[in-house]
Amino acid sequence: MSEEGLLEAFRQYLWPAYTLYYTQPLTLVRGEGSYVWDAEGRKYLDFFGGILVTAAGHGHPKILARIHEQVDRILHTSTLYIHENMVRLAQALAEKAPGGLTTSYFTNSGSEANETAIMLAKMHTGEQDIIVLRNAYSGRTTLTTNLTGNAAWRPLGSEVPGIHHAAAPYCYRCPFKSTYPACGLACAEDVENLIRTTTRRGRLAAFFAEPIQGVGGFVTPPDDYFQAVADIVKRYGGLIIIDEVQTGFGRTGTYWFGIQHWGIEPDIMTMAKAIANGLPLGNTMTRPDIAASWKALTISTFGGNPVSTAAALATLEVLEEEAPPEKVAVKGRLLREGLDRLWEKYPLIGEVRGKGLMLGVELVTDRETKEPAVKATNAVLDAAKDAGLLIGKGGLFGNVLRIAPPLTVSEAEIQEGLEKLDRAFAQVQRAL
Repeated sequence: MSEEGLLEAFRQYLWPAYTLYYTQPLTLVRGEGSYVWDAEGRKYLDFFGGILVTAAGHGHPKILARIHEQVDRILHTSTLYIHENMVRLAQALAEKAPGGLTTSYFTNSGSEANETAIMLAKMHTGEQDIIVLRNAYSGRTTLTTNLTGNAAWRPLGSEVPGIHHAAAPYCYRCPFKSTYPACGLACAEDVENLIRTTTRRGRLAAFFAEPIQGVGGFVTPPDDYFQAVADIVKRYGGLIIIDEVQTGFGRTGTYWFGIQHWGIEPDIMTMAKAIANGLPLGNTMTRPDIAASWKALTISTFGGNPVSTAAALATLEVLEEEAPPEKVAVKGRLLREGLDRLWEKYPLIGEVRGKGLMLGVELVTDRETKEPAVKATNAVLDAAKDAGLLIGKGGLFGNVLRIAPPLTVSEAEIQEGLEKLDRAFAQVQRAL
């Protein structure tokens, strides 16, 4: 099909609920390393990585070789049978995860991993109340859309009882109209207030959060936030569940998992996206004593799929060899320095934030009022595409650029991406 014919067929045969980027939607047909190509042969530097999925870049030969090798053996087993790839992957993850998280349950996606985590926490504690954060995104199932704290991503009303949304540690737009650290971590205190006022008998099943909010706009908490919340949650009998779907596998630099920047050990941790570099796979990790609380029968038909787990094992090897967390931290500093220079150059940029190669750029019409620059964000997204650069967007108002290249990105490609983004900002700033 031609690109125009494909788009026409897409609109005829697929739901209108599909969310497509760009004024003129993009059809991708090939990827290699940090680059992708569209149906017309145009080349783009991919600084969004399939929504933070292709951590090892597109079409890495080592990962492809393992996939091909496994495809020739067996495609499917389900969780009713043991497969060596599944066991080896669980062992490899146990060696990288923080604290006593040594046991895994594999599923299909981040949504299912998060749902599994919430169910397990309720079984283990005997409680039903869950505290999550406003502005967060947790998935697209009924439970995970109820966990989500952004109305744009909630197609149904609140249908799962016991879910309470605390104020997010969003310092740029502090819900308490204060400034860190003078605020006294009012957002953490809000967690305790919710427990005292809205839970059954002041008890809690779990606190659930992303280390850095992904769809929420790469909102990054203060250094002492999670420790303060963990202390509160433990006093009221709750578990700490950390969603590493976007932050995991070295994305934030220095550590394999994002929560390690804050120095706490979660009771349950979820992951997906980059785990298999593009193949569907989710995982819920916890301690053996918590895992033993699941007494009912359960099955995941496609969980721990042999091909997906083969890709995941190869992905871990590639990241260890080519993009370990300490190298990602170095590249992240280079990218951050370049984005900070753009902040100095363009008043349209209100804040640059994030860690490692997970950096957000929030756009505002005025730095004093912080009015979200939604139209300008869409314009920068389009202008970057025209310049040959793919980036993402998010945030409560849709005014945050999400910049997350493959972890294997080169320093030269980082400079190329910054130059293309500079051109996009210059074009949009001139038009304001």
